[in-house]
Amino acid sequence: MSVHEKCYYTESHEWVLPQEDGTVLVGLSDYAQNELGDLVFVNLPEVGDEITAHESFADVESVKAVSDVYAPVSGKVTAINEELLDSPEKINEDAYGAWFVRVECEFDPSELMDSKAYQAYLETL
Repeated sequence: MSVHEKCYYTESHEWVLPQEDGTVLVGLSDYAQNELGDLVFVNLPEVGDEITAHESFADVESVKAVSDVYAPVSGKVTAINEELLDSPEKINEDAYGAWFVRVECEFDPSELMDSKAYQAYLETL
């Protein structure tokens, strides 16, 4: 499994990548997409929606099951990756390139695991 060194992670395997404009991108980790299997559908929030940390904001459907995706941060969705709506398999192809949403938020990295901590966490699973 690959771990992107500039991302921050949750125990439920979502990642956050801070952007220069103060927003963050949110997606599913490589570990998560691998565990889920081939993704065939993704349901994303609308631009303008508020998401709340630790609550479901999206879901993905694989050949195995439907799984919730939990918000690693609280804030306002400023963009969604519309490409995923037609091509959810992009998450399997490049978990870190296939971001789900861009969120305007007060980002506090101390609330999440950095890449080294996440890698160590994965080794316990």
